[in-house]
Amino acid sequence: MTEQLDSDGRLRHLLTLENLPREIICRLLDRAGQIRDTALGRTQRRNSLDGTTICTLFFEPSTRTRSSFQIAAQRLCADVLNFDASTSSTRKGETARDTLKNLEAMGVRGFVVRHSDDGAVAALAEAAGEGTALVNAGDGRSAHPTQGLLDMLTLRQAKGADFSRLKVLMVGDVAHSRVARTDLHALRTLGAGEIRVCGPRSLLPDDATLDGCVVGEDFDALLEGVDAVMMLRLQRERMEEGLVSSLDDYHRDYGLTAQRLARAAADAVVLHPGPINRGVEITDEVADGPQSLVLRQVSNGVAIRMAVLEALLG
Repeated sequence: MTEQLDSDGRLRHLLTLENLPREIICRLLDRAGQIRDTALGRTQRRNSLDGTTICTLFFEPSTRTRSSFQIAAQRLCADVLNFDASTSSTRKGETARDTLKNLEAMGVRGFVVRHSDDGAVAALAEAAGEGTALVNAGDGRSAHPTQGLLDMLTLRQAKGADFSRLKVLMVGDVAHSRVARTDLHALRTLGAGEIRVCGPRSLLPDDATLDGCVVGEDFDALLEGVDAVMMLRLQRERMEEGLVSSLDDYHRDYGLTAQRLARAAADAVVLHPGPINRGVEITDEVADGPQSLVLRQVSNGVAIRMAVLEALLG
């Protein structure tokens, strides 16, 4: 895979959190914390990317991630070009690589790329010229590094920087989730004390993804005493594939209700990457309740993406 770091150990691209040094992750989290007020429009925009053009090159639909990157770039005074695959020359047969090279020839220096294929963003980074930086905004089932960073920032704000004291439970469709893989990499790198993973056997991976985790199918048992619950979206196509019997059965066994949440630590927090399937993986009472950090995750996304763009292009 394309090297993410240059010869001086600085970020060239952000493709994955796997094997990314702890100090770089912490530096990005620290920076995001420092500029959060600017990210939310409470203080004047920074001009660190004034004159830089950034393209959101999305080959998959997105609401939160795309909007968040666009706001982040604008807060840094960058010019933003939004690419829509459905109305582009990709429908005429142009490859993603040719699309990137043509935009690069127009002076675009930063690309935020979402793609349905595993490894697609790394392949584009390999083709990119000197001085061009790519950010993986989600590829296949592999990685979503800025989501992982914003989740870690949210956890750190709620629980402090010492992750070694934390018991974290991840619940749901881990096998098909790039968010799950990314968060697991980040939690290990930051030294989480105990990582628990729960879901039906059909939705749990059988590879090294769960190494070092406490894994089981009993949601109620694994909830006992945890400090954070990270719920994952149930992708409804899993029902068509026969991996889930019904939405009602899934909610009965793996839906987070207020009654279930009472098994966790009294000050436990709830995260969800969105979009939420209310009444399936989580109830309204929990999603909108005092222990939910879902909207804080969204707001932290702008700060994290500002920090990433600044580190790569500033």
